[in-house]
Amino acid sequence: MPYLATENLDISYGERKIVEDLNLKIPKGKMTIIIGPNGCGKSTTLKTLARIMQPKKGTVYLDGKAIHKQSTKEIAKKMAILPQAPDAPSGLTVFELVTYGRFPHQSGFGRITAEDKKIIHWALTVTGTLPFKDRPVDALSGGQRQRVWIAMALAQQTDSILLDEPTTYLDLAHQLEVLELLKELNKKEDRTVVMVLHDLNHAARFADYMVAMCDGRIVCEGEPEKVMTTEILKKVFQIDAEIVQDPRTKRPVCLTYDLLKDEQLDIGKAAGI
Repeated sequence: MPYLATENLDISYGERKIVEDLNLKIPKGKMTIIIGPNGCGKSTTLKTLARIMQPKKGTVYLDGKAIHKQSTKEIAKKMAILPQAPDAPSGLTVFELVTYGRFPHQSGFGRITAEDKKIIHWALTVTGTLPFKDRPVDALSGGQRQRVWIAMALAQQTDSILLDEPTTYLDLAHQLEVLELLKELNKKEDRTVVMVLHDLNHAARFADYMVAMCDGRIVCEGEPEKVMTTEILKKVFQIDAEIVQDPRTKRPVCLTYDLLKDEQLDIGKAAGI
């Protein structure tokens, strides 16, 4: 069984079903990116994978065990979750925030040990945030703040990291900065990374495995070349996209696109697209 997987998963908000009969397998040690239109169930799925939400039906498995039967502390030792645009308490320093990542491993009075300090220093170093460890988090730029939150997740020393739109509100340079950091951690630390992204080109560039969702279901999953196609984007986003190969990365890129016209939508439905 994969390290993280779902079986016949239904997720609802009240009586409104968001995700239906979801069977998802997250490859271990890879970067998996989930794409899809607003309201398709991407973030809801991520929250359920992280046990933030309880499914209506079905099971999430982490390391072969049902995730909702494991203790919160046990889960926190295996999985770190970063929600969209997280907020830190006013005045909290970078170092103080990153120490929160050690809480699942502490016992008794929760004092920081020498080993904790060593891991915190490592997390700050690999994310490039050590130079401003004593600065308030709310005094940092958007890209710096996001790297600090990633440092906190790394301090948890988990096998997997789940992130919901980690590049939201960041400019182009800071988006690349964060995604390249996550890719480097995935490769060098063998961390399983699962994230939700809106930017299709970033998703295709950085993903080892892509999952395209629409209306609470998986439309297509696999390597970027399989998912990032004109046909799949028609079905998922109702757009007519021109897909080319990036000359630098050799990955698929959405060069331009138009909204599908009514007659194209009718043809697509008839063809099962």
